[in-house]
Amino acid sequence: MPIVTATDFLSLARNYAAEPDDWPFAPRFDPAKRWYGRLAVADDHEVWLLTWLPGQGTDLHDHGGSAGAFTVVSGEVVEQTVRGGELAATPYIAGDGRRFGAHHVHRIVNAGARPAVTVHAYGPALTAMTRYRLHDGRLSVESITTAGADW
Repeated sequence: MPIVTATDFLSLARNYAAEPDDWPFAPRFDPAKRWYGRLAVADDHEVWLLTWLPGQGTDLHDHGGSAGAFTVVSGEVVEQTVRGGELAATPYIAGDGRRFGAHHVHRIVNAGARPAVTVHAYGPALTAMTRYRLHDGRLSVESITTAGADW
């Protein structure tokens, strides 16, 4: 893999996405739940491979203080973020990507008709994720999950 700066998570995700033959495992698709596997971990970051069958998605969540980025390897996903107390959707297709800061709250869903594959990079490595609920235009904490215990 080419060397990238510790804060250039989108380049890091794109570098991994461009080299699927170097992945330690092949993507899998599980009709019961979204599948994910960690591709790499280093002192200042980690990289994950995620798959999405049509209709699969995440809850609204943050990344426990980690910044990051994702890129779409194949298919399409929609990222939903809270703007003005409502969910705003941004579609991403193969080759698209997005950087986000340490306090970014979003949800990602495969709203398309084909399976999707994405690569995500975070720094520092994830230690926790907070899940949220949007009600009457306000976010409230639903749960906090921790690395090693919940995933």
